[in-house]
Amino acid sequence: MSSDYQIGHEGEFTYRGHTLEELQEMSVDEVAELLPARVRRSIERGLSAEKEKLLEDAEEADAEQTADEPIRTHLRDMPILPEMVGLTFAVHTGQSFERVRVEPEMLGHYLGEFQLTRSEVEHGQAGIGATRSSKFVPLK
Repeated sequence: MSSDYQIGHEGEFTYRGHTLEELQEMSVDEVAELLPARVRRSIERGLSAEKEKLLEDAEEADAEQTADEPIRTHLRDMPILPEMVGLTFAVHTGQSFERVRVEPEMLGHYLGEFQLTRSEVEHGQAGIGATRSSKFVPLK
């Protein structure tokens, strides 16, 4: 399986044969033709008003500005487009906003993929109301 993006021998990023600068100059519809089917379909069906607003905010912002003050969003299903590369977003996890810095390799994915909503479960000891069998801890 080959990846869609490559780092050339000069160290330049390309996505399906196009450099990042070329992708940023394309319209959203032209970029959608290069993206995977699921993302392309969501763009072709039309981005919601909230997603359009987030895309406008991303186009107006610059990388240094968002490094200090990230763009806050609940839109975990927002596709990552070339205009968003280099920016920092604060993506809501259900409890808090966590920072995601968008890299070129993230093109064609969704913002929510890079910020997990579930934490690892760490079990303590059995508490009040536990059954006898669940209190059993074998000796090592």
